Amino acid sequence: MYDMSTDRSKFESKYGDDKLLAESVVLTRVDKAIGWARKYSLFPYPFATACCAMEYMSLSMSPYDIDRFGALLPRFSPRQADLLMVIGTVNHKLAPVLKRVYDQMGEPKWVMAFGACASSGGFYDNYATVQGIDRIVPVDIYVPGCPPRPEAVLDGLMELQGRIAHQKHPLL
Repeated sequence: MYDMSTDRSKFESKYGDDKLLAESVVLTRVDKAIGWARKYSLFPYPFATACCAMEYMSLSMSPYDIDRFGALLPRFSPRQADLLMVIGTVNHKLAPVLKRVYDQMGEPKWVMAFGACASSGGFYDNYATVQGIDRIVPVDIYVPGCPPRPEAVLDGLMELQGRIAHQKHPLL
């Protein structure tokens, strides 16, 4: 029979028991861990309607690589997405479609207005264009520009990730 009490010195750290525990265990609250996991597992739904879509496509290229932020894989079903990226102009005829897509998304869900047209109607000040998608769905992040640079989109994504990480996540 093996006696562990004689070989206890082999299992102790030279820094003491506390340091040995600190190297192998992470202590946190469950809601903080959920926030960290949600922060790096965004599944965007690209609602692309205009010229900003070209800038959105460039986000997956090597200079920008949105995959580093955990948001590369776009979902083309709203039921699988949690980030609605409205990319471009939304007219009044398309507004009910945008609202339906938003309603079909599961909770939690976030919305990013991508570009000047989605944020404020852009230079289309006419009867056919919605003057900002915040009249249809609640918007969490506005990315300025016409079209916005990929760096601005990544800044908006990092801002959203910071908000997601600091939200209260119910344990249901």
